[in-house]
Amino acid sequence: SCSGEPVAYAGKELQQAIITVTGPGQVFVIPDVAYINIGVRSTGDTVVEAIAQNNEQAQAIQYALTQEGIEEKDIQTSNFNVYQQSDYDYQGNPTRTYYSVENTVYVTVVKIDQLGDILDAVARSGANNIYGVNFDIQDKSEAPKAARELAVQAAQKQAQELAAAAGIELGELLMISSSPTSTTQYYGYGYGMGGGGGMDESVPIASGQMPINAQVEVSYEIK
Repeated sequence: SCSGEPVAYAGKELQQAIITVTGPGQVFVIPDVAYINIGVRSTGDTVVEAIAQNNEQAQAIQYALTQEGIEEKDIQTSNFNVYQQSDYDYQGNPTRTYYSVENTVYVTVVKIDQLGDILDAVARSGANNIYGVNFDIQDKSEAPKAARELAVQAAQKQAQELAAAAGIELGELLMISSSPTSTTQYYGYGYGMGGGGGMDESVPIASGQMPINAQVEVSYEIK
């Protein structure tokens, strides 16, 4: 945008026109960490029975995770619920009252090339709820820097092209600002295992690439 109105920068009023442009920058990175919510749901006629069954399944799942190389510090309980449920007949009369227990752990996987084997192992060990697999990167310093550099280059190029098209000459750089970089996480698919006994083959998982986005705004004076 161009303006002939006075604009204040750093406490000084500029009488000359300015040109302001916004440049985008984007780089793609390969995820190196994955996060999974793995849950087990159990039922019983009493709270004690439901919890005992759930504890047994949860321990089996944790053992399966550690056998796959997941460290205990990367397995955190994220949800534990106990609630009463009832079944009803066609007239709405309760036919059975029982208890459900849900236990979910949040798992960090740094060896994502083994993710399919890990999901298969926990499914076979009794996990009947696996929520969306989220991919991310651990070091978020270099990629955003590269994205901002590309955004600056794009903004400078855009300003020069606009100036050339308008037959004007760019002067001093008056202002440059950067919006926070954003990372678009890749979300895999979640699924429930129900009462099945796992899968015949390892779950196919593709982490793909993740875009890191930056945006920079620059303003130049017009000579």
